[in-house]
Amino acid sequence: MQVTRSPLSCVFALSMPVLSACENEAPAAPHPKQEPAPVTAEAPSPQEPNKALNPRLLRRFAPLRATIESPEHPLTAEKVALGRMLYFDKRLSKNQRLSCNTCHRLDAYGVDGEVTSLGDAGQRGGRNSPTVYNAAGYFTQFWDGRAADVEEQAKGPILDPIEMAMPSGEAVVARLKAITGYREAFSKAFPGVADPITYDAVGDAIGAFERGLVTPARWDKYLRGDKNALHDSEIDGLKVFTNVGCMVCHTGEFLGGTSYQRVGAVEPWPNQSDPGRARVTNNEADKMMFKVPTLRNIQKTAPYFHDGSAKTLDQAVRMMGKHQLGLELSDAEVTAIVAWLGALTGELPKEYIAPPTLPGMAAGTPEPI
Repeated sequence: MQVTRSPLSCVFALSMPVLSACENEAPAAPHPKQEPAPVTAEAPSPQEPNKALNPRLLRRFAPLRATIESPEHPLTAEKVALGRMLYFDKRLSKNQRLSCNTCHRLDAYGVDGEVTSLGDAGQRGGRNSPTVYNAAGYFTQFWDGRAADVEEQAKGPILDPIEMAMPSGEAVVARLKAITGYREAFSKAFPGVADPITYDAVGDAIGAFERGLVTPARWDKYLRGDKNALHDSEIDGLKVFTNVGCMVCHTGEFLGGTSYQRVGAVEPWPNQSDPGRARVTNNEADKMMFKVPTLRNIQKTAPYFHDGSAKTLDQAVRMMGKHQLGLELSDAEVTAIVAWLGALTGELPKEYIAPPTLPGMAAGTPEPI
């Protein structure tokens, strides 16, 4: 498919309205070198050669790591095991109705499929719940960037009155201390600490578990040199994606997650009720600025954007073309881009995300209701 449009200066944000003038881009810190994630997803049958893109263009992307580690938050098997339990435990919410997994379902690519999620008392949140998969690698967390990393982010929803609604970190600690088995689990995860059950330790453990939530895809095999890993239609879609300018903001290892951009960069966004990052900074210049989302697993994470306003991927692609690029993308272009985005759907780490037996509960007992 030949596309004659020139790349524009500001680009594309699926799963959220996040693009704006790219001069506002905030660079992400370099990632430490790590072993690449294994990719075992079935690839298409071999294609004709001569389908590769320009190697210089491909250098704008990077294959996914096996684990997204951080020097500030060293990982141990014990800490990950504790974080897995906390991630699935509904007793971390006021009325014991919600866990992290309720809004970020690990068996559903890290989302709940809702426009906005239901809170502990049945009220709706203000923004769409983004996927937790691969999120540990983003330069900041939440749509508005108010948390620096997944360890800090994990503590936010638990105390949010609209979400899990626990009254304080002290209340969380008191509840955990009253549950048989958690003291031992925290002691193993944080050895040598006299009183290991703290609210910071809760965030540290959940973050440790989330750092292993990675989803390698056929795209990663392609980046490592297997030019038969993608279908012809997907490579054609990648060419459209790059030619119209989408990769200016959706680039790197996560195809997003490395900058803030203003939604409605060219044409104003229909829904102006959420000021975006300006709610955090109180800076008028940050109005309608959001973190650029990942495009990994995008076919599985509808509805899209911070307000959940796009129900389908086709609709989201058209909205980004219109509001971020000032383009009315043709049906052929939309179809091509959506085909390419399908190559970003990764494998779920089924063994890693299997719900654990929770402390104080018999094996096989479901999460508390």
